[in-house]
Amino acid sequence: MKKIRVLVADDHAVLRAGLRMLINSQSDMEVAAEAADSAEALERVGLLQPDLVLMDITMPGGGGIPVIPAVLKACPKTRVLVLTMHDDPTYLRATMEAGATGYLVKSAADTELLTAIRTVAAGRTFVNLPGFAPDALTTGQRAEPTGPRDQPSPLSEREREVLALVAQGHSNREIADRLGISIKTVETYRARLMEKLELRSRADLVRYALERGLLLPDKT
Repeated sequence: MKKIRVLVADDHAVLRAGLRMLINSQSDMEVAAEAADSAEALERVGLLQPDLVLMDITMPGGGGIPVIPAVLKACPKTRVLVLTMHDDPTYLRATMEAGATGYLVKSAADTELLTAIRTVAAGRTFVNLPGFAPDALTTGQRAEPTGPRDQPSPLSEREREVLALVAQGHSNREIADRLGISIKTVETYRARLMEKLELRSRADLVRYALERGLLLPDKT
């Protein structure tokens, strides 16, 4: 039996170890490699060409949703199953548009994860998200973004950077380290974004970022 070769990409070593033990305990799958950040994941995808990448979308080194198209470009036959803490449907929509074919929250049971791996590796779509209607997605299709993407943005370049990183799930400290600014400055930018855009929550920021195309790389 040909095993499903999985690359596990997550910046938490303990979680990677648990996933490795679970996956390797199955007769039809194995962990081909691990990665702690997006750069390492992309490098190993290119070298090993795994059947499936099981990845978080909040990782250091430029992680997030934009890394998904890069993974698929490095190995078009590889499928991406997102394993994340984010249970907001906006993240699901963004990851599917980016090219993922599976989405699973980290609170899901081990048996559900194994089912998700088998389903996605077989070329089908798997989604585990509270309140999600299974027939809302069709295998092989990507959601089309909607909203005022082409309208002028009221945000400065730095505000757009902060917004994109917030929407990708990065913490204030991670944003501060990445942009070379203080955590207090990040908090100020977030408050300014909420006020300027008349938004109330992080989920609203994610939706705005998605509508503006800030969660995906430019399509050139």
